[in-house]
Amino acid sequence: MQYLTFSNGDKMPVFGLGTWKSAPKEAYEAVLEAIKVGYRHIDCAHIYKNEKEVGEALQKAFKDGLVKREELWITSKLWNDCHEEAYVLPSLRQSLADLQLDYLDLYLVHWPVAVKNGVDFASKAEDFLSSEEAPLSKTWTAMEQGVDLNLTRHIGVSNFNIAKLKEVLYTARIQPEMNQVEMHPFLPQQKLVDFCRKNNIHLTAYAPLGSAYRVIDKEVDFPILLENETIQAIAAKHQATPAQVAISWGIHREIAVIPKSVKAERIKENFEATHLLLDKKDMEQLNRLEGPYRYTSGRGWIREGSPYTIADLWD
Repeated sequence: MQYLTFSNGDKMPVFGLGTWKSAPKEAYEAVLEAIKVGYRHIDCAHIYKNEKEVGEALQKAFKDGLVKREELWITSKLWNDCHEEAYVLPSLRQSLADLQLDYLDLYLVHWPVAVKNGVDFASKAEDFLSSEEAPLSKTWTAMEQGVDLNLTRHIGVSNFNIAKLKEVLYTARIQPEMNQVEMHPFLPQQKLVDFCRKNNIHLTAYAPLGSAYRVIDKEVDFPILLENETIQAIAAKHQATPAQVAISWGIHREIAVIPKSVKAERIKENFEATHLLLDKKDMEQLNRLEGPYRYTSGRGWIREGSPYTIADLWD
């Protein structure tokens, strides 16, 4: 297993299990299965509404001797309704309580968007808080307090573009150490990668397999990544699957990848991608694929009446 090394020497496995869209019971079973297979990195979030079940799975894994707490890397995220300074630490403590943990390895600001406390997803203009009402600088100050109190070892962000990263970096006492964004061969985001590397910010790729369900559900009208002929040809060459090729591409770029699955066979298949070695020609071909195609549009945050625009989300 490859690792990303943080400034204090902590090492995060470059491959992990995503838990978004996993129903509570499915999340419990998926986390246990993943740990048995060899996963040591679990990505969570309060808004996924399955952290209690993930916590139960972790406790069972500890009790059964499958793994020790210090052998796992657990990430969670601050939801948009808790950006006001007074809500940040209570939200972090709630995730810890649900996960039944004393500390997180990494805590992320989920989006650079704020809504009123108690709102999951904004449906009208009154649900939003502007950047003046909930400044990122104050949200970040409270995130830093989470580190000071040993509630989380590291802090970072998710879905932040270069402008928003600069906004946080300008006032940060503890700089963000991670940016989790959509990334796959159809959306390599090289400019963002270059900026993050220049500023010692690691990257985690969510949706590394391309979110085909968004095409099927007609959220977007893009090609399906895993049906791409180049990816399928490279997979055949290595006697691998297209999903394994997409995962390996991210790992070869030294970017963490967190594919989500609740099926035991797919959990194992995805893990085996950590052993797939792509050659220079493979990477060159993958780096020349069509796109960019962003499957996660974020349009719910820029609806009519929102104080946010597309420039607040994507470069």
